[in-house]
Amino acid sequence: MIKRIVKMTFKAEFVEEFVDLFNSKKALIAAVEGCTFVELLQDASNPNIFFTYSLWKEESYIEAYRHSELFKHVWAQTKIGFDDKPEAWSLLTV
Repeated sequence: MIKRIVKMTFKAEFVEEFVDLFNSKKALIAAVEGCTFVELLQDASNPNIFFTYSLWKEESYIEAYRHSELFKHVWAQTKIGFDDKPEAWSLLTV
């Protein structure tokens, strides 16, 4: 199982729009083949910083999702609100 964490920092005026966007697409993302869980987390001390946390059966499913029309559509709407470069990690439990 691969744990995927993506850190995103948004302009303050885009935060509410991003949360609405994520919530409207969460079920579709969770239904992608290989995805077993997805949630949105907000930094406790900086409300402009968010993390998506998702679980995937293997890395190949993450890559397939990243090339999907769903990802392209969501990412295009998300990146317009960035205030900093996003960061992503794929992690394993040891």
